[in-house]
Amino acid sequence: MDLCFWKPLLLLCAAGYCAGNMREIEAVLGKKVTLDTRFSISNFVALVWNFNDGNNVVNVVTASAEGLKIHDSYKDRVTFNTTTGFLTIGPLTPADSGEFTITVISSRGTETEQVELRVLEPVSAVTITANMPEAIEHNSTVVLLCSAKGSFLTFSWFKGAAPIKADGKRITVKDEELSSALTIVGVLRTDLTEPVFCTAGNKLEKEKSAGFSLPVHYGPDEVTIAPLIPAQYIMSGANFSLSCSSRSSPAASFGWYHDKQMMEAEGPVLTLEVIKAHRYGSAMGEYTCRAKNSKTLREVTSAAVSFAVIDAMLTAKISGPSDTMPSAILIAGNSSANLSCQAAGGVPKTVTWLKDGKPLTAGGRLAFYSNMSGVAISPLQKEDNGEYMCRLVNSVSTVEASYKMLVNYGPETPMVTGGKAVEVNDKVELDCAAASVPPATYTWKFNGTMTSIKTAKYLIEMARYKNTGTYTCEAHNAVTGKNSSYAHALSVKEEGALDEGLSDGAIAGIVIAVLVALGAAIALIVYCRQKVPVESPY
Repeated sequence: MDLCFWKPLLLLCAAGYCAGNMREIEAVLGKKVTLDTRFSISNFVALVWNFNDGNNVVNVVTASAEGLKIHDSYKDRVTFNTTTGFLTIGPLTPADSGEFTITVISSRGTETEQVELRVLEPVSAVTITANMPEAIEHNSTVVLLCSAKGSFLTFSWFKGAAPIKADGKRITVKDEELSSALTIVGVLRTDLTEPVFCTAGNKLEKEKSAGFSLPVHYGPDEVTIAPLIPAQYIMSGANFSLSCSSRSSPAASFGWYHDKQMMEAEGPVLTLEVIKAHRYGSAMGEYTCRAKNSKTLREVTSAAVSFAVIDAMLTAKISGPSDTMPSAILIAGNSSANLSCQAAGGVPKTVTWLKDGKPLTAGGRLAFYSNMSGVAISPLQKEDNGEYMCRLVNSVSTVEASYKMLVNYGPETPMVTGGKAVEVNDKVELDCAAASVPPATYTWKFNGTMTSIKTAKYLIEMARYKNTGTYTCEAHNAVTGKNSSYAHALSVKEEGALDEGLSDGAIAGIVIAVLVALGAAIALIVYCRQKVPVESPY
């Protein structure tokens, strides 16, 4: 078919007068794009790609039996695939935006398809700027502007990795062609705690801004003093101070007040030395701390704490027998003890005596001095061993002093544990124990004769008949000078003599068997007598 026959038809199709479907394709400036077709181009007579920029129609590519013809303005920028009919264009310029039409003439007829190509400028230069260098919480309205270069841009805002959601009231977003404005009214410290990011993109690509941070000054918040409830009275030489704190950005400055009068003291810590230097503390007074933020200009005062600084505090010392007679040895039943407790500083209001943590009461062998300054115990017994404590209390302090008393006693009657009867070759262990302070020493006698054993344990590895007899354990206390003893009888028997014998069950079985046998015998005798004939006396 002659080209002149269908050339006018191709020009009409290029001008938009042929029926076809319109598709949209977007591509990036400076890159390549391939325009495909949904038609099968096998056995085509002619195939034409035309371009219409809205003003002029250009025949980009014409393929027919006469060969392939490419427009001069496209020779270095297009590639045509004769198998598929696809047209590749690149590098793209802004002038490539427009309508491309492919027309295929074949035995099926004429088929036309239109493609709208939009050449997009690459997304770049995504940056965030603010309307102010720093903000004040609750007072400032912050406007962050995200600007970018590119075509058909859409914008998104993020705080860290989380999207920022506009509520249409306090937080709003307004998008323009090349920018987006994020407005925060009455900004809060939590709004910008993490870096803010902005993304700009179109259907083909997306770019993210660098993180943006804006300082939001706030506070001071509630001001607290520590300790919140100090002791009512503070000793003059104590390591004591008040500390003041409050959340604030920037950090708050602190000032101190005594009974609402400003002190010459700044900083978060008020020491006892500064209080005494102001000649405060001798009377009960209130102390407060005031925090100020140099940016927000806000001032907040803490709650007041009250205390007084005093010089006299209780100290105590307890004295016992060893203080008056260092060499004194206390022996149960013979010795007496006097404990005294004195206040080395201050005047106590109450004095309490305790032994091993439990209150002492007068009576029997124990008596208190009239002012509770001492305890008398006579005579001492073993149960008087332990730790004695005096507790002194007045309105400013409580102090304690202790004394550990050691009462020697014993030895009490020993106890010997061990078997009283063993079989020959058995191992024998006899253990002797006697309550004693200090611990007793032990000796053993066998049938009245002293042995070489001087420990609490008497051991016989293999018993012999000759070991039968009486073993006497003697305990001795070197301090009290007392002795006590205990006799233990041991009998050595032949092997098997100490077997336990039959069990209760076995004995019961034997008894039952005997009874059954006896019953059977009686039944047999009765039976036999019935079988023997008895002669008649007549």
